[in-house]
Amino acid sequence: MKKIGLFILMSGLIGSVFAQNEQTSPASIANNGKVWGSIYQQRAAEYKALCFQAYNIARFRLDAALKKHHTKPFAVVTDIDETLLDNSLYDAQRALNNQEFDSKTWKEWTGKGICDTVPGAPSFFKYAASKGVAVYYITNRDEDERAGTIKNLKLYHLPYVDDQHLILKSTTSSSKESRRLNVLKTHEIILLCGDNLPDFDAWYDNHPSEENRQAATEKLRKAFGNKYIIIPNMSYGDWENSMFNYNYKLTNSQRDSIIKAKIKVNN
Repeated sequence: MKKIGLFILMSGLIGSVFAQNEQTSPASIANNGKVWGSIYQQRAAEYKALCFQAYNIARFRLDAALKKHHTKPFAVVTDIDETLLDNSLYDAQRALNNQEFDSKTWKEWTGKGICDTVPGAPSFFKYAASKGVAVYYITNRDEDERAGTIKNLKLYHLPYVDDQHLILKSTTSSSKESRRLNVLKTHEIILLCGDNLPDFDAWYDNHPSEENRQAATEKLRKAFGNKYIIIPNMSYGDWENSMFNYNYKLTNSQRDSIIKAKIKVNN
């Protein structure tokens, strides 16, 4: 019933947005891309397959770790947005209206606590908990999003949903490294799940360039599929932010110019 309700909500949302969009200017290249990213996330069986693949691998890695001797209790650490919860309804609405991310409307969305889940995610985290593995949710949602986040996670009966295991963004930094280190004080982290590379490693903190992100990924290549489980996200992330040099004040036309300059084409 939850899936049917979300489908009805999505259908009504997209229909109303198309009606509104008739009064707005044509979408930028960047926002057109976000439309395609959202509909890929919502409709492509290939997206679902990639998510299932990621969480199947996570289960294999967890089972292997459980066979090893350990002195600390095990934990898995996961991001929330586009790793566990699917925000494509919000992303699609903004993109179809040719609008960028906005913290006010974002918090109105997360406060509802009605996101669907990423395919394969709930069953994996419930499986981990059934094996005695703690689940820590390390997210860059703000403190005033706690109630809506807990409501959403509890909607799907996810494990370890409490203030201790839901670790929101600090007031001083969006880096997740210090929060991961706090978990390591009491637990051995066997897996990290995320859709954005800073979810995994401090190599990606402090706004590295596109080139440095590529270099870090080469250095960490053996971790992906082993300790690092990554979920596809075409709509947003630091891959996009680094392309725009982390300048969040660019106009649509400025972003489009950068995209045209950077994309490779057949001349």
